[in-house]
Amino acid sequence: MSAPLFFVGEGVLTDVTVGDALRLEGPEGRHAATVTRLAVGEELLAADGSGRVARGRVTAVGRDELELRVDDLRDVPLPDPRFTLVQALAKGDRDLLAIETGTELGVDEVVPWAAARSVVVWRGDRAARARAKWERTVLAATKQARRARVPVVAGLADRATVVERLRGADLALVLHEEATEPLAAVDLPPSGEVVLVVGPEGGISPEEHRAFLGAGARSVRLGDTVLRTSTAGAAAIALLSGRSRWA
Repeated sequence: MSAPLFFVGEGVLTDVTVGDALRLEGPEGRHAATVTRLAVGEELLAADGSGRVARGRVTAVGRDELELRVDDLRDVPLPDPRFTLVQALAKGDRDLLAIETGTELGVDEVVPWAAARSVVVWRGDRAARARAKWERTVLAATKQARRARVPVVAGLADRATVVERLRGADLALVLHEEATEPLAAVDLPPSGEVVLVVGPEGGISPEEHRAFLGAGARSVRLGDTVLRTSTAGAAAIALLSGRSRWA
């Protein structure tokens, strides 16, 4: 089994060198020492969210904290091209499943989108709680995938916000069941941002589709089958990663 990954505070690893002692405390220390029950001599990874990752072995375990000796340090470069998933709000936590799997497969930013046909509505306190839940889901998926950087969770977007994101993208894509162009045939830009839009259970409305195409997006399909909103984005991100980062 590969070494588990935990996150330390931003900038904590900036001045750390090989051979230094590093303390893991707080919620992550509690998870490592009490939940995962790492023991002296076991290996783990510590990341600060900036792309720097320390590998080391546990030298001491306390109550809800542990200490490790840093054996190796590496800096993971920013991914390029960068993948942004605009995920429509969906019922039954299907949007959470979408961003969880998408994070494991390589998405770099997720944008919650209040689509015209979204059943779920984020308002007031519910919006803050829901976004916090998205952030926790993305963090957990990042750790599971052993990624050095936690994807950004953007603020709630409406149609106009999505249109602006598509206009600024180096490649803008909209998954649509009636599209004729296969995603597998689309040429990826060598660098920049790829924005992918996935609709809710009821699909993207005709008005939204026209607005997105007017902003320069291309309407694409994955295949002959129609996937749920919970799986469509992840399948597309896997395809894009397979043609770029995993190649």
